[in-house]
Amino acid sequence: MLNKEHLTIEGLHKIVARHASINWGLTDQLKAAFPGIVPVLRPKVQNLNIPDPYWLAGFVSGEGCFFINITKSNTDRSGFQIQLKFQLIQHLRDETLMVSLIEYLDCGNIYKTRDLFSYQVTKIADIDEKIIPFFTKFPVLGVKAKDFVDFCRVVVLMKDNKLSKSDKLEQISRIKSGMNKGRK
Repeated sequence: MLNKEHLTIEGLHKIVARHASINWGLTDQLKAAFPGIVPVLRPKVQNLNIPDPYWLAGFVSGEGCFFINITKSNTDRSGFQIQLKFQLIQHLRDETLMVSLIEYLDCGNIYKTRDLFSYQVTKIADIDEKIIPFFTKFPVLGVKAKDFVDFCRVVVLMKDNKLSKSDKLEQISRIKSGMNKGRK
């Protein structure tokens, strides 16, 4: 764009070809507007090791997610189940990185779906004893920092034996509604 190449049809095609190779590729609208675009080949990252904990905290600041799932349950007396999940999702080409997270954080699992790998930690003990201490020592930044604080609040509530299940559910539901996309 600095060279004004985007003002030519060839330059615009170069930009669209790069866009086609990123994340989810081209939308149907862009595919229709630019038929025959071939995505630029991206190099496969080999042997990517997590260089240090600050790198991982930065990576999670951009790519990670702290979730709270509340689902109906036939097995729990309250009728609901609360599950916490720390998650990172990346393209298949980043398999080495995703697998290395299990060893680096000493917890979690990798799940493969379509062309993605999802690293997930759902065991409450791992979240409480490994994920929370790690990101307390090496903080995530931006809006993820607020989600992390709320995530930690929910862990504290889940461990509180003085609160009734209905009180916990109400407070956790309120916290969940203000997290991630619900944050204002």
